[in-house]
Amino acid sequence: MFTISFTAFRSTIHVFSFFLILIFSGVLSDSVNSVPVVNDSLTYLWPLPTEFTSGNETLSVDPRLSLAGAGNGGNSTIVRAAFDRYKRIIFKHTNRFSSFSLLRGIKPVYDITTLRIVVNSEIEELQLGVDESYTLYVAKNDGQSITGDVTIEANTVYGALRGLETFSQLCTFDYSAKSVLVYQAPWYIQDKPRFSYRGLLLDTSRHYLPVDVIKQIIDSMSYAKLNVLHWHVIDEQSFPIEIPSYPNLWRGSYTKWERYTVEDAIEIVNYAKLRGTFLALDLNLLSFWDLFPDYIYALWAGINIMAEVDVPGHAESWGKGYPDLWPSSSCREPLDVSKNYTFDVISGMLTDMREIFPFELFHLGGDEVNTDCWNTTPHVKEWLQDKNLTTKEAYQYFVLRAQQIALSKNWTPVNWEETFNTFAENLHPRTVVHNWLGPGVCPKAVAKGFRCIFSNQGVWYLDHLDVPWHEFYTAEPLEGIDDSSQQKLVLGGEVCMWAETADTSNVQQTIWPRAAAAAERLWSSKEAISSGNINETALPRLHYFRCLLNRRGVQAAPLTNKLARTPPIGPGSCYIQ
Repeated sequence: MFTISFTAFRSTIHVFSFFLILIFSGVLSDSVNSVPVVNDSLTYLWPLPTEFTSGNETLSVDPRLSLAGAGNGGNSTIVRAAFDRYKRIIFKHTNRFSSFSLLRGIKPVYDITTLRIVVNSEIEELQLGVDESYTLYVAKNDGQSITGDVTIEANTVYGALRGLETFSQLCTFDYSAKSVLVYQAPWYIQDKPRFSYRGLLLDTSRHYLPVDVIKQIIDSMSYAKLNVLHWHVIDEQSFPIEIPSYPNLWRGSYTKWERYTVEDAIEIVNYAKLRGTFLALDLNLLSFWDLFPDYIYALWAGINIMAEVDVPGHAESWGKGYPDLWPSSSCREPLDVSKNYTFDVISGMLTDMREIFPFELFHLGGDEVNTDCWNTTPHVKEWLQDKNLTTKEAYQYFVLRAQQIALSKNWTPVNWEETFNTFAENLHPRTVVHNWLGPGVCPKAVAKGFRCIFSNQGVWYLDHLDVPWHEFYTAEPLEGIDDSSQQKLVLGGEVCMWAETADTSNVQQTIWPRAAAAAERLWSSKEAISSGNINETALPRLHYFRCLLNRRGVQAAPLTNKLARTPPIGPGSCYIQ
């Protein structure tokens, strides 16, 4: 056994199958990327853990791997459901082959037969800043090892989930042996996220995404240890979600087939985190598992859903159902600031949505507001004069009033950076400023005591197809912030999947694998992933993770093609396209 230092990246590769694929991939044509040099000092885990050591043993894993829960939360429904789900992922091939072996009378002996999960806390609330740290031990159960088999220790069930993902990445199916192996054992991994907020924005207004597609994206987020789905559900083009208090609002959907019912939205939230009446189900009932695997999965993703209602701009679709929300037929956005009715609708909408979205953050938008037509709409112009307000001041009035509505419903408001850039001194102190226009905003926001989310469009907008993986990877949320107390105000960051040119046909290819590059920046320590040549320390590992996503059914695009989501340009291994 030898020690692995993050700084020196001296870990050894644990995935022997990857090495073989690279060796036997052959010589490709000039138009295809050449075979990369295998760096046997790398560890093919994504995102990279905080601390780890490994050895030089190869261990086999029993496809009948059993779970032993311990601690106050080790036997929770969430842990048991997560174990079952990961077991299905890890032993996808083995279940078939083991049945064949039994028919032939083969009874193999395995090194790892038990996975022990120790969870210290029985609290299962999933909110911002929940403890996601874990420790993972993988060692042969030879009667002499102190730990033996596999042990995951965590303070919360969500730390245990992250540990299960890491363990699943250590497991590799060997096609010759027809068994799951762990290379470079024994492993000792101590891990925790660098930032508490690690997000992906998903836009379902510019193109509708079916519920099943959103679930698939939630699946893929958990593999990269992202933990917030920012659901940009409404925009000027369409209003697809049901609001019971104002049932005509979703007349603004593209068609009557491209909508989300309240039940759909609740199902998505439940799928991403633990909620709902099925928590008490007996997971030993195999028939239920076979019939409703999606509902079981809902218990273990550990992902919050932050909804967004973007006001007062980006809201033309609202008036399809309630034209009085438009200042006039020729001034359809921003929403009418002069009417209390506008804020009644917002209040009713947020009241309904509070029943669906339990996460403490709620996004109120506030970006790209062009107030020119307020000055040319007679009744709004008269209101402005009566209030002695400029249109800029009316914009501030609208944002602050919407914030008060959200705060009254026990939400912390998030706003795009224009609100901070325009009237920072008047924003509610609890406001989270969401950067997007460019660099330098988070340093200004935290200097004034606000919390911040980093999403610089130049490096973290997924719809910008010409931004290569390495720019996603090297973007730094704390750039320009040296004071440690101010650094703590940066919650983390978010990659944004705006959907003007993405729908079900290509959304996953556009998200992955570049979103994973940002995910490691948000999870792993800065020192670990910022030293050395990233083409040697990160690129081979990201190639491997992209192929891992493919093996799990995620349509992640080739990594180093000129534009994101460009298909492969010729025959070749997944690992080098």
